[in-house]
Amino acid sequence: MKSVLIVGAGGFIGGFIAKRALELGYDTTVGVRKSTSRRYLSDERLKFLEFDYDDSEAMEAVLGSVSAKWDYIIYNLGATKCTNFLDFNRINFQYLRSFGEALKATGKVPEKFLFASSLSAAGPGDEKTYAPIKESDYPCPNTRYGLSKIKAEQWLETQSGLPWIIFRTTGVYGPHEEDYLMMIKSIDRHFDFGVGYRKQMLTFIYVEDLVDAMFMALEKAPIKHRYNIAESRSYTQKEFREIVARKLGRSFVVPIRVPLWGLKLVSYIAQQVGAFSGKPSTLNLDKYNIMKQRNWNCTTDAAAADFGFTASTDLDAGIEKTVRAYREQKLAAKQKSE
Repeated sequence: MKSVLIVGAGGFIGGFIAKRALELGYDTTVGVRKSTSRRYLSDERLKFLEFDYDDSEAMEAVLGSVSAKWDYIIYNLGATKCTNFLDFNRINFQYLRSFGEALKATGKVPEKFLFASSLSAAGPGDEKTYAPIKESDYPCPNTRYGLSKIKAEQWLETQSGLPWIIFRTTGVYGPHEEDYLMMIKSIDRHFDFGVGYRKQMLTFIYVEDLVDAMFMALEKAPIKHRYNIAESRSYTQKEFREIVARKLGRSFVVPIRVPLWGLKLVSYIAQQVGAFSGKPSTLNLDKYNIMKQRNWNCTTDAAAADFGFTASTDLDAGIEKTVRAYREQKLAAKQKSE
């Protein structure tokens, strides 16, 4: 039986990783904070380790308490929105570095270490020709989030001494995800809010496809390689809206286009409100730079060539599953309130 440690297992993606690891027969350990919700980690076969990522000595003590090292580690810990932009650097870069050093100090370096990065680490794609973003392109991230991810990648590549594999994922969606759920709820209310007036090409990956890719890479991919992980085609905002509307049974949806200057203003206000309340807002100036990007198209050939991964769930099928879960959640909430 192979063993795997999933770091950052408490979130939307982490729960799917843990579930799939158990289905594949892995001896599965999940790394969480003491305060992490275990809503999606209820299987009694899971083993838990609690980490304080701000305390390197405490992390070493926890890792040292485990008798054997894991065959594989999936490092899924990260922040996509923060009230203080400095937290991107702390959580997405410094935590990874501290954890990697703790692995080496305790002799727990695995056979493979898979790091969940982001396509934002590459920076904006070509918005004139809409050429796909390649793994070999020189990275020029234009967001604090993307910068924190590229710093983490470069530390892994040049200083970590770990047997790394890097996944640059595009927009991940599926049941339990929150950001795309906001868009689905809006279309369910007959409104579709888009940003800007120029063509925007979007790419997606259904969460279960992403998780399958992770375990395929752990079994087959060579170390010290970086991969874009996405469905092999891109979509326009209109195509996305039409698919969601069809799955929701909404024949009439009003498309509303918000100019970039308007989005920037709303993002600034939302950011200030989030800072005042202490709760990170989905909309902020960093997210604005992500949303205004017109070209999210990317190549996926390397993953197909190196470990045979091609996304099996297209946007049509993935949205159908996501909408079904949304409706079930909506019905359960209604029944609970009655």
